[in-house]
Amino acid sequence: MSKASLEAVYASDRTAPSSALPDSLYRAVENSLFTWARARPDDRLPDESGRMGWWGDVTLANDHFGSRLWLLRREALTDQTVERAREYAAESLSWLVKDGVAARIDVSARRIGLSGLGLVVTVFRHDGHRLDLDFHNAWTAING
Repeated sequence: MSKASLEAVYASDRTAPSSALPDSLYRAVENSLFTWARARPDDRLPDESGRMGWWGDVTLANDHFGSRLWLLRREALTDQTVERAREYAAESLSWLVKDGVAARIDVSARRIGLSGLGLVVTVFRHDGHRLDLDFHNAWTAING
C-alpha cells in the first residue's frame, strides 16, 4: 500500500489534536502496523503472493519491521481473527518499547459491524503523556 493511500485511509483516525500528536511517532506506529513483515516459515499464507517482508530485514540480524496483519487478508472476520489482529499489531509495535521510544504500548482490536476491524493503539511515553490512535479502517488496509 502506498504512503498516499495510507494518508487517505487514516486521515480521520487521529484522535488527538494534531498539535498534541508528534507526527514522527504517529508515522512510526502507522508504518509498523501497515508495512507487511515477512511471514514466518510456519505461517499459513493467504494466497500465492509470497512471504512478503521488508528488504531491510535482510541486513539487520534479528531485527524485523512491519506486521503480519496481511496474513489475515483472506480470513473470515471472526473473534479469532480479531484476536490474531491484536496479537500481530502488538508484535509489530514491540520495538517501540525495546528501543526506548515508548514506556508501554497497549493494543486492542474490535470488530466494527459485520465487515470492519478497528485497532486502537495507546502509546505511553516516558514523559507521562500518552497518544491514543484509533485505526478504524484497519480491515480496509489489510485487504487493500
